[in-house]
Amino acid sequence: MATIERYTHGHHDSVLRTHSWRTVDNSAAYLVPHLVPGASVLDVGSGPGTITVDIGRRVAGGRVIGIDAAEDVRDQAQALADDNGLTNVEFQVGDAYHLDFPDDTFDVVHAHQVLQHVADPVAVLREMRRVVKPGGVVAARDVIYGGAVWHPLLPGLRKWMDVYQAVARFNGGDPDGGSSLKAWALEAGFEDISTGASIWCFADDADREWWGGNWAVRALESSFAPQSIEAGAATLEDLHEVSDAWKTWVADKTGWFAMPHGEILATK
Repeated sequence: MATIERYTHGHHDSVLRTHSWRTVDNSAAYLVPHLVPGASVLDVGSGPGTITVDIGRRVAGGRVIGIDAAEDVRDQAQALADDNGLTNVEFQVGDAYHLDFPDDTFDVVHAHQVLQHVADPVAVLREMRRVVKPGGVVAARDVIYGGAVWHPLLPGLRKWMDVYQAVARFNGGDPDGGSSLKAWALEAGFEDISTGASIWCFADDADREWWGGNWAVRALESSFAPQSIEAGAATLEDLHEVSDAWKTWVADKTGWFAMPHGEILATK
């Protein structure tokens, strides 16, 4: 049973390295037709800002705001925008349940890998709907962890999945939230909803090292480790087994990993 609402991944360097890989092309391609010059965009849960900055490049002349609950991550994201000379991109500390903007402010309100982590995703979607303009779109993409598949079938990776599922739910989230996006959007009051799916796949040497190498560290050093123990989902010995399995997977030339995602474009 969840006792709190808490972000499972935290902000360890190994987590931010993973999140900083994300761009519009690899994580929000479904949104591209709506990223037109002059559009105003709110990016909810913007993290290190790589998607937000990419959006800023695509909506020249438009205003882009990214919000995140973590101030230090906000500062990192703002530095990225400044380093890229993007004067139309701004980052703020914010609360997805209480967006500090008037009704009907933005052409696009976007959230990537956010709704799976909140205890009340419908409430967040209602708030996103409030601040988008009539005719504008609310866009969301979330993973379906339970649909992930990999090779080889290492027992330690099966344990990783079981532990992750337990910890995410203990923290108040839904690690398979990508499959519920349409249902949540309907409950939030949307009627015009376009749905889709896409997949991340990691198989070549560089991708295995990036994905599996980071998870080998995350399993032991990020907030995932103490939360796993607190939730009763794993022991320290279990976490070492998980970390070692990721290292084995990285070293295996046959290694392959795929993660499906649900996507919605909901028009107000």
